[in-house]
Amino acid sequence: MSSSTPQPVNTPDERDSADIPARRPTRSVEPAVLAVIAVGGVLGAEARYALSAWHPHTADQWPATTWWINVVGSFLLGALMVLLTELTSAHRLVRPFLGVGVLGGFTTFSTAMVDVHGLLLAGRPVPAVAYLLGTALAALAAVTLGAVVMRGFATIGVRLRVRTGQQQ
Repeated sequence: MSSSTPQPVNTPDERDSADIPARRPTRSVEPAVLAVIAVGGVLGAEARYALSAWHPHTADQWPATTWWINVVGSFLLGALMVLLTELTSAHRLVRPFLGVGVLGGFTTFSTAMVDVHGLLLAGRPVPAVAYLLGTALAALAAVTLGAVVMRGFATIGVRLRVRTGQQQ
């Protein structure tokens, strides 16, 4: 064939099997896991709502309540993950209930973005950017601090058990 003759294109059926991405196996979702996430999410969201109603803010004010909710929730999530993955062997539903449900419902990074938008609409771009960056940085610092603090408590507990002669 000459170089000007069009070459046939392989159809999907003719492609090499290495070119086709492997399908991931589908997982069944356990109703119990969904139930504890839902119940935990309601509890966390209700706690967040109560705090927001207790200390509301207008669109042009610094959203301190939302900021503190996200920082405290991140701290608790860091502590919880160390507790559940490194220090205990809790029931399989504890992590989805507390981590995904309660703390996922309590923290509200979507509301933080709405607050950023409100500050921008109120003509306050500097506080909006400070809030955006401050929320992300404070949440990352808080989750790290929560993990460090929980590991510190574990170390103190081990030392106390060793001093009193208890087995680990």
